[in-house]
Amino acid sequence: MTVGLNHYLLLSALLFAIGFFGVLLRKNTLVIYMCLELMLVAATVALVAFSRYNNTMAGNVFVFFILTVAAAEVAVGLAIIVALFRRRQTIQVEDLNALKN
Repeated sequence: MTVGLNHYLLLSALLFAIGFFGVLLRKNTLVIYMCLELMLVAATVALVAFSRYNNTMAGNVFVFFILTVAAAEVAVGLAIIVALFRRRQTIQVEDLNALKN
C-alpha cells in the first residue's frame, strides 16, 4: 500500500476541520489559538503534498515562509494573551468580549 496525494489531502482536510470547529466551539483563548495554528499546519501539509506530487520546490518554499511568519505570530499572539490575562485575570472569551476596562 502506498501513500498517495489523496491520503495527504484527506489528512490536511481533517486537521483543518478539527482546527476550524475548535475555533468555533471553544471558549478558552489559548485553545482557540492552538486551533488556529492547527489550521495553519493543515495548509502547510497540503502545500507540501502538492509540491511533492508535482515534483517542484514551490510548495516547500511557501511552507518555509509560512513557518517563519507563524513563529513570529506565536510570539506576538502569546504576548497579547499574557497581557490580557494580566489585565483581566481571565482568558475566557466570554469575559473578554467587552473593550472597556
